[in-house]
Amino acid sequence: MGNRFADETVIRRLLAEARTWAFVGLSDNPARTAYDQAGLLKSRGRRVIPVHPAAETVLGEPGYASLAEVPDKVDVVAVYRRSEHAGQVIDEAIAIGAGAVWLPLGVIDEAAALRALDAGLDVVMDRCPGVEWALRRGA
Repeated sequence: MGNRFADETVIRRLLAEARTWAFVGLSDNPARTAYDQAGLLKSRGRRVIPVHPAAETVLGEPGYASLAEVPDKVDVVAVYRRSEHAGQVIDEAIAIGAGAVWLPLGVIDEAAALRALDAGLDVVMDRCPGVEWALRRGA
């Protein structure tokens, strides 16, 4: 995989400029990584949209059962699902016209990432937004 899906310029731009992040797999469970990362981005002034089949309200934001139900433009789709489900989420991100997909540590689907690139989306894969934020001191 190399650094193809960890481009410094893309990471810096997404952290600095992307305002609306849809977190697929985000539930109201503070023990989950998605909750922690969504909370971090929210504390940094980003809008976080929970996307989960239970459609829970999380971190004060109403949830949606699928990306297709999100009524607003999404800058980044954060894929907090296991790798075997990432491709479907990435295809949904392409379908809604998201600007980028971000797959956290350990979530890898190179074929789906290539589909996203081919569709014009930025892709970050196997990287933690919180770690990347800290490395750049807030982008």
